[in-house]
Amino acid sequence: MFSIKNVAGFVVAIALGCAFASTQDPGGPGGRMFPSTEGDFVIKDYKFKSGETLDELRLHYRTVGKASNPAVLIMHGTGGSGTQFLRDGFAGQLFNPGQLLDSTKYFIVLPDDVGHGKSSKPSDGLHAKFPHYDYDDMIDCEYRLLTEHLGVKHLRLVMGTSMGGMHSWLWGEAYPDFMDALMPLASLPVQIAGRNRVTRKMAMDAIRNDPAWMNGEYKTQPPVQGLTTAIDVLLWMGSAPLYWQSQYPTRDAADKYLDEQMKSRMRTTDANDLLYQFDSSRNYNPQPKLGSIKAPLLAVNSADDQVNPPELGILEREIKNVPHGRAIVLPITADTRGHGTHTIAKIWQKYLAELLEQSKH
Repeated sequence: MFSIKNVAGFVVAIALGCAFASTQDPGGPGGRMFPSTEGDFVIKDYKFKSGETLDELRLHYRTVGKASNPAVLIMHGTGGSGTQFLRDGFAGQLFNPGQLLDSTKYFIVLPDDVGHGKSSKPSDGLHAKFPHYDYDDMIDCEYRLLTEHLGVKHLRLVMGTSMGGMHSWLWGEAYPDFMDALMPLASLPVQIAGRNRVTRKMAMDAIRNDPAWMNGEYKTQPPVQGLTTAIDVLLWMGSAPLYWQSQYPTRDAADKYLDEQMKSRMRTTDANDLLYQFDSSRNYNPQPKLGSIKAPLLAVNSADDQVNPPELGILEREIKNVPHGRAIVLPITADTRGHGTHTIAKIWQKYLAELLEQSKH
């Protein structure tokens, strides 16, 4: 089944917390955090798709609700963590009693993917000797977390934002009978190419080509020139012309914003972690197996998303290959924030309601 809303207008996007996925929820940065339980799942002698191994791979996670309830997996984007879904703009719209993902009725699992958050990552000590993970490794670890550690045998819903949206497509292909529904947000089901790939490569090359990077063994954190360039590239890719103009309408306001962003990001971003996070998308390509997805899938993108711009026509074309697929492109409004719209649940939650209704038994 195919349904999509085409929207004309200027392409707009908001600056994101890191890379193409915000670690600061656009719907409520710095606000109240929804209560959750945290834990770690350790996999011994984990073998990555590359053939590399790690003696102990730690996957950190947060859960909301009782494990006896139907399970929901929500996956974050590049540079993010499960914490971003606990803010008011997301959890406050979905997890409260009576809301769509009522945490008294669902068991919500929010993993920190490999290389992110509190999970195993290069900056823990191995630096550039850390195994070169990719998306297949990441969803394998998510699956093992659910089945081996949390005892989840089936998922009511798989959803994710940006990188997590891309993981959602892969989940539908790798484990087609494991879920009732899929909702990828701010993603496309094809190999990362064109401007998206060029932007990622520009950021990675900036880090690798900085002499201070020293093949990952830099002595001062971070290698300033390379990381500054990488952050500049990512800010530009995630930029929102209309929103930025309204928020920073003068030269001085714009300069202040950039200076503050750079200072903040340089304090909190590790160059090796960022490099690995972007490199992990290198093998992503669910396109050939879209027909194997069995569960109802509703993909939601935003018309002002520069990472996945609607003028490419990719979502319209590829959703036709998903047996029970449907796609929505949200129109640009005063509330949308480009790529960052994926975390503002109030904008797209009515489509989640439709998907849950369609897929209920």
